[in-house]
Amino acid sequence: MSQQSDHTERPASPAGMPSPASLAGTRRPAAPATFGRVAEDGTVFVRTSDGEREVGSYPGATPEEALAYFTRKYDELLASAELLLQRVTQTDLPAKDAVDGLTRLREHVAEANVVGDLSLIEAKVAEIATATEARKQVEGAQRSAAREKSKARREEIVAEAERIAAQPPASVQWKTSGARMRELLEEWKAEQRAGARLDRETETALWQRFSAARNGFDKARRVHFAQLDATQGEAKAAKEALVEEAEALSGSTDWGPTATAYKRLMDRWRQAGRASRADDDALWARFKAAQDAFFHAKDEVAAVENEEFKANLVVKEALLVEAEAILPVTDIDAAKAALRAVQEKWDRAGKVPRADMERVEKGLRRVEQAVREADEKRWAATNPEVAARAQSLVDQLEAAVQGLREDLAKARESGNARKVADAEAALAAREQWLEQARAGVQEFSG
Repeated sequence: MSQQSDHTERPASPAGMPSPASLAGTRRPAAPATFGRVAEDGTVFVRTSDGEREVGSYPGATPEEALAYFTRKYDELLASAELLLQRVTQTDLPAKDAVDGLTRLREHVAEANVVGDLSLIEAKVAEIATATEARKQVEGAQRSAAREKSKARREEIVAEAERIAAQPPASVQWKTSGARMRELLEEWKAEQRAGARLDRETETALWQRFSAARNGFDKARRVHFAQLDATQGEAKAAKEALVEEAEALSGSTDWGPTATAYKRLMDRWRQAGRASRADDDALWARFKAAQDAFFHAKDEVAAVENEEFKANLVVKEALLVEAEAILPVTDIDAAKAALRAVQEKWDRAGKVPRADMERVEKGLRRVEQAVREADEKRWAATNPEVAARAQSLVDQLEAAVQGLREDLAKARESGNARKVADAEAALAAREQWLEQARAGVQEFSG
């Protein structure tokens, strides 16, 4: 490299940075001649551990000026080395920038035509190289940790996506799960942008799992909604038919059977399943309108009838008092006649309000039951066949008692205490039965 123009260029320090001379400080030897000399022809040499080496010349200058010029160039090179060392060891300079800086510094050192302690610069270069290597190791560990963190985060995303995709279709909340799947995709993209870069094999494997989960979920969702559409279509058709039936019945005045028909329609409506929300709401509005029209008309008629029924209730309550006066039954024929008269008036009185119907009907039934039981008891007491059977039983028991009395007499004559006791017990039992049978015959005979 030509050195003839070196004296014409004086490098300036970059803005905001200390000058090379200030960074070199006391590191430059006080006597430049210690590391260099100027020959008689003006050639400047630098002394190294391998001997002298020519660095250039400074025409038209004294030896001291020439030596000072090349010494200043040394100071600049040394300052550059020290500045790079500080950046590598005291700042967050990326290892790549440190390597690039070290490469340029080595190039400058290899080409340097300067006078000074070159071994000192070489030592600085070695320090920088060591510090750069350490920085590379630290950054490598940081990148590895960042990759593991990014890998773990993506595995979390994939695992959640797989859990969502593995849900039984019947229990999936499709809207919520679909939204979460979209969020997971955005989280994956964000991790790709901001997270550490993974090796291709790992990232490809994770993406394939994530993609398979998303595709599986999407397929299941499409199948579900296709089936839902079909099911909702069937439900819609069934409910449309029910609405038509309900609307056809809305004007009926056959109140009882029509009310029952509406109840059955309601049961079929519940069994028909769900159509889409819009269809279901619209069809239900029509169904309910038809049903309400019928029951509103029915209630209006019932309200009018109810006023009439209240008057009937007054009549039947008075009849009930009259019927209850028949009890207790002492003269069955008179009681039956009085009850028939009450029943005829009761039927003519008509219906009562539904809320009072059971009360008044039960009251009359109690009187009717009492009269019926009294009549049945009288008939049983005067039944010839029953009376004949009762007398026959008395005759049989009288004969049996007479025979047992004879047996008892014989037992006493024999003096056998056991036979006496048995005969007495048998006789006592038959006599008791006979007494009961005679009472029954007396009842039948009046």
